[in-house]
Amino acid sequence: MLTRLVIQRRAPFANSHEFPITGAYEKLVGKIYGEVDPKNRLNKMIVNLENAPRNRRGRVEYSSNFCILKPVDMARGNGKIFFDAPNRGGKRIVAFLNDAPQSNDPATLEDAGNGFLMRQGYAIVWCGWQGDLMSVKNWLVLNVPVATNNCNEIIRETRTEIVVDEKGVKSQPLSGDERVLSYEAATRDKSKAWLTVREKSYGPRIPIPSLEWEFASCVKDSRSGKETIKSSGEHLYLHAGFKPGHIYEFIYAAKNPSVLGLGFAAVRDLVSFLRYQRKDSAGRPNPLATNKKTSVIRYAYAWGRSQSGRFLRDLVYHGFNEDEVHKKVFDAIAPHVAGGGRMFLNYEFARPVTSSQQHTNQLDPELFPHAYNVLKDAQTGRRDGILKRPRTDPAVFHTQTSTEYWQKRA
Repeated sequence: MLTRLVIQRRAPFANSHEFPITGAYEKLVGKIYGEVDPKNRLNKMIVNLENAPRNRRGRVEYSSNFCILKPVDMARGNGKIFFDAPNRGGKRIVAFLNDAPQSNDPATLEDAGNGFLMRQGYAIVWCGWQGDLMSVKNWLVLNVPVATNNCNEIIRETRTEIVVDEKGVKSQPLSGDERVLSYEAATRDKSKAWLTVREKSYGPRIPIPSLEWEFASCVKDSRSGKETIKSSGEHLYLHAGFKPGHIYEFIYAAKNPSVLGLGFAAVRDLVSFLRYQRKDSAGRPNPLATNKKTSVIRYAYAWGRSQSGRFLRDLVYHGFNEDEVHKKVFDAIAPHVAGGGRMFLNYEFARPVTSSQQHTNQLDPELFPHAYNVLKDAQTGRRDGILKRPRTDPAVFHTQTSTEYWQKRA
């Protein structure tokens, strides 16, 4: 449940422009704090939740930054939340539905685009759900704990793929993505790790001798061009550099997995609070409420594009469209270009930034079920579907482009 919602900054949006019917909007920026009961059946499916540190109430804590664009006078709004599930920390919905310029800090009238969502009266809500992102200004990032085994480090063999697009790259983070934190190597003994390269996804893997790589990062001075090599348990350095387009597969012993499945709970708890609660446990008011009894929110919708669309599908699949007091969270979700995929999120040593494509990451899990309706898996005989809880399942408006039929299992 959400325990605190702290507004750190409140400012007029779009220069206090008066949108038709709805009037002026304002922007709220701050942090949310929540805690999850590992004993609650709705939370038990979060991987490693039982191995996370707990507070004195026996709960596992998380926090995230948030942003809300809302009518100054909520009574003039339409009584609906539109939650934009961030894509790798980024805000997307205003750019896509308002034809606005892409901005992670929407503030001006230009940032409102054609004003569609504001003219309709929506309260637009963002919070972080991805707990392995770098902390970058205006990104939506979730803070989650690290799991341990009775206070001992959890160590597992982990696989990552690294592909670069340009010549001259000599080091990369083990996450394979500059935006994402890496799982640190539990040992830098190179005999305990395996590095191969292949030109195509199904091509032969060619081993790279350990003398040709290091656990290290390479920083190049922009003025002198001099390279500085630093030992690092979170980076892979190739003496000869990475070949663009080639797939480098690295298998190593990693440590300290984060409890990334808490991303589902954070979204559930924030939207449920904004929809149903008058104040948080510290007595701070719900910013979308207009009276002392209840919120004015009647409906809540969610939109996500690509990665964040898959996140919404997985949130529903795992039962997080039901809050901890058994109320529905979202009335409808609108995944855009999500294909038939879900998320590599609720796993130990998960990598939710990755996505199985025609060329890369084809071994990352995007598993059955792919469909909304309950079907039988021809390979295993198992029956399952994303929509299997009629009382709390949302309506779905799912949109694709041709790309999703070619490489995202639409």
